[in-house]
Amino acid sequence: MATPTQQGWLYLAAVLDMYSRRIIGWAMSERPDQALASDALTMALARRHPPKETIHHSDQGSQYTSKAYQQQLQAAGLIASMSRKGMPYDNAVMESFFASLKQELTHHERFVDRDTARSQVFDYIESFYNRQRLHSSLDYRSPEVFESMARVTN
Repeated sequence: MATPTQQGWLYLAAVLDMYSRRIIGWAMSERPDQALASDALTMALARRHPPKETIHHSDQGSQYTSKAYQQQLQAAGLIASMSRKGMPYDNAVMESFFASLKQELTHHERFVDRDTARSQVFDYIESFYNRQRLHSSLDYRSPEVFESMARVTN
């Protein structure tokens, strides 16, 4: 996702846990390249330590189809899954997150600089989206509450 600033664009890559809708990894950069996607994946892997053969779904952007990114997935034991070309509905949950971010934070907003945008996106993800934002798919609970309830029942 791209966010405009007066210094130029700021790009966000994110990894979302499909079970809880929590953003478990994310990164921002001036370029939407493989390094950006890898940084988001690295954060997700460090936070979750997913079991081998966990499915990682993405679109077919060049950052995700790159050899380096595919090798990172393979080294982590993840199974790569990709949306069909031109079919954003294949990645609907991630697209929904980006739509929410745009609607609730960046819609019609042009940040003064990239640092301000980074700070606002950080707050949105870590303070609001993961901890407070209610999701109908989670019976109107936040990802944090949903995960804590799942831990208690398991």
